[in-house]
Amino acid sequence: MRSDGAAVAVTTTVHLVALEAALIRRGIDVVAARLDGSLITVDADAALSSFLVDGWPNFDSFVTEVGDMIRKVTDTGRPVKVFGEMVALLWDAGQVAAAIELEKMWNDFGDDVPFSLMCAYPAHSVTGDGTEDAFLQVCQCHSAVFGADEDRWDPTNRFVVHRDEETRSFTGESSAIGAARCFVADTLNSWGLERLIADGSIVVSELATNAIIHAESDFAVSLSSHGDAVRLSVHDHSPAIPVMRSPLPVAISGRGLRLITALTRRWGADLVGDGKVVWAELSG
Repeated sequence: MRSDGAAVAVTTTVHLVALEAALIRRGIDVVAARLDGSLITVDADAALSSFLVDGWPNFDSFVTEVGDMIRKVTDTGRPVKVFGEMVALLWDAGQVAAAIELEKMWNDFGDDVPFSLMCAYPAHSVTGDGTEDAFLQVCQCHSAVFGADEDRWDPTNRFVVHRDEETRSFTGESSAIGAARCFVADTLNSWGLERLIADGSIVVSELATNAIIHAESDFAVSLSSHGDAVRLSVHDHSPAIPVMRSPLPVAISGRGLRLITALTRRWGADLVGDGKVVWAELSG
């Protein structure tokens, strides 16, 4: 919301009250946010009942009742993040298969509409006896999983555990490169990962430089800890995907991606609604 994005919260009444209180404590004017479209709240129970047919999620009804609302927000060009509790309501009601089906429907819808989805499950309902297989299926529907009890998920090594994440926005000026390096160094240091500071500083310098020179835009830097790796990503407002170059020996530029390839486990780029995210993973 502070980065000109939009938040869609499909949540229970109790959690909506808590969410609004938390936003107010952080200086967000909830009324103004609703008016300008940066905050949209939906009652999870009502939304869920609108597309269940005989207790089973119906994709066409889901798109009509929930998806079209999200599509309208993404059509404004804003980056959109959705928080959803409908899956948790199904799981808590004992409709585990329906919860997994809804997760798959979210992913299918996300293939056509650019948004980030965060699903919340009460730990007590997904960690009980006999839930292991279903729980693993739910985790595999997500790109990252995080929670208070990392050991509950990490030993299988079949999906990613997400521990921490920090994001900061920067202006598209050359002075922002140094500020981005300081942000990465301070964050890695606070996580006890000082050994990654040198490589992380080089990587963010290259990605931030690309955002300023080639994308000609402001950018945001994110650091997140995924299992045994740290992902560093830069979000800019150009849809142009970076391409590996083969510069002449006398050229003074054009080697950034080759340098990133040498320093990281892997890297890639993903198109999003308002540009792209270029990311690289450092071995943690």
